[in-house]
Formats: sequence, structure tokens, C-alpha cells
Amino acid sequence: MKVVVKTEIDAYPLLSRGKVRDIYAVDADTLLIVTTDRMSAFDVIMNDPIPYKGVILNKITLFWMEKFKDIIPNHLLESDVARFPAALAPWKEELEGRAVLVRKARPLPVECIVRGYITGSGWKDYQTTGTLCGYALPANLRESDRLDPPLFTPSTKAALGQHDENISVTRAAEILGAETAAQVERASLQIYAAGRAWAAERGIIVADTKFEFGFIDGKLHLIDEVLTPDSSRFWPAKGYEPGHGQPSFDKQYLRDWLKKQPWNMQPPPPALPADIIEATAARYREAYDILTK
Repeated sequence: MKVVVKTEIDAYPLLSRGKVRDIYAVDADTLLIVTTDRMSAFDVIMNDPIPYKGVILNKITLFWMEKFKDIIPNHLLESDVARFPAALAPWKEELEGRAVLVRKARPLPVECIVRGYITGSGWKDYQTTGTLCGYALPANLRESDRLDPPLFTPSTKAALGQHDENISVTRAAEILGAETAAQVERASLQIYAAGRAWAAERGIIVADTKFEFGFIDGKLHLIDEVLTPDSSRFWPAKGYEPGHGQPSFDKQYLRDWLKKQPWNMQPPPPALPADIIEATAARYREAYDILTK
């Protein structure tokens, strides 16, 4: 299995190269999604990969999509590289474990975020306004306090290198239409609740997460990644203590290191030391091992 930073698959047209994923058009209805080992933080792609991170992200997503398929259908067609089209055979080694064939969806122009704890940008919003993405919250909340019930806080989708913008549920309904907005809110909260319960039994707190949805043949489907260390904040339940930031099984460790560097959060990013790369990779592996057992 290879460390993969960038794919160059000339068998099919490259549709997009995002922060982590390379997407190819297999035919009019089918996409090849390759989850690379690229690492992004603060919407900047690092120069150094996290080895096999893409394999872990892909496997975690496959695990959750299977678990949630009775809640909502997903776009997956095939994850076994041996059953991929023959045209992809020359790239089998770099696709192994990190690539899927999916049905092409019409993605929604809104990211669906669920917050079960107040942290990150939500905490900054609350400190400034006493609210969170339009929700009125109790006074005197502490950083990392649990939110009951969890909150659906959508955001816009920014272009590569730009920052997403938190929006209200009302604004999401204006963008998506009231019926679709209500549908994705229900699905997001239901998936989050199921995932949080599963993780809690294994000693992991899912503080918040982000989902992507799209329409296939007029029906809403779960697409992209699901409850991964890239799209979520995972905290160890042991030692959880509100009032400050929490240790994590996700890329928050890398973000915290980057914040201490003389860097303005704009390209080019600083080089990642070997110990930071390995410590970040170890957190991803640990999250996978705990969640999927």
C-alpha cells in the first residue's frame, strides 16, 4: 500500500481535486473518489502528507455508511478495488483501501453541521454574541460544555482555500427550500445521535461533525465522508472536563501545533516535523481502531 499525495489517473477525466479527495468521472452516472493522504488545516493544504490517513478516512466512512443505511441511503457502489473497471488496473496499488465507486449525486450547496458540544468556531461565536449560529443559549456556558439537544448549524460551502460561513437554519431553508432543509436537518440529527451513542459506548465523545447530502434520482442520499477525524471532533470520554479545550483523536492536535507557529494561516504552510506527523497519524489510527471494533 502506497502513501498517496496526488493521483494522476488518465483512464478517466479528473473532475476535481479538493483538499483531500481526487474525483474522476467513470461515466455519466459513476464517480471514482480517491481519498489521499493530503492534510489540510485552516483550509490550507499542508506540504507534508499524513501517511495512510486517506485509507483510515475511507474505511471509517465505509463503516458508518453501512451502519446508517437504514436511516438514509448513500451513494456507494463498490469499495473493492478488485471489482473496479479494468481500466483502473494500472493504479490498483495506489487505489487499494482508499478509493470507492459511487453514484453521481447532485450535491447540496450547504454543509450540514451538528454540534453536540460548544467548541471551535461555535465557542467563539458564543463568547462574542451569547448565541450560536442564531440559537439563543443559556448564559455562563463553559468551553466544551455539552449541548442538549444537539444543534443543527449549517454553513455555506466555500471554494478551495476559502472559509465556510456559518448560516442560520432560516437561511439554509432559503437556499435549499424549506422541505429539503427540514429533511437534511432531520437526517443530520438522527445520524449524529446514532453515531454519538455508538462512540460513547466505546469511550469517544463526538463533539461535532459535518455531513454532506445530495440528490440521486430525486431522492436524498448521504455522500462524501461520514463521522471521520477530518469531518468531526472526537474527544476521549476519560478525562473530559468542560472549561477548556479537550485532547482529541482528530486533526485538532495538528491545529493546536500550527497555532503555536509563526504562521498567518495562509499559504505556504510550515513544514511538519516527523514527530507531529506521526502523532497525528497515531490519533487517526486510534480513532479507527476504537470506533470500528
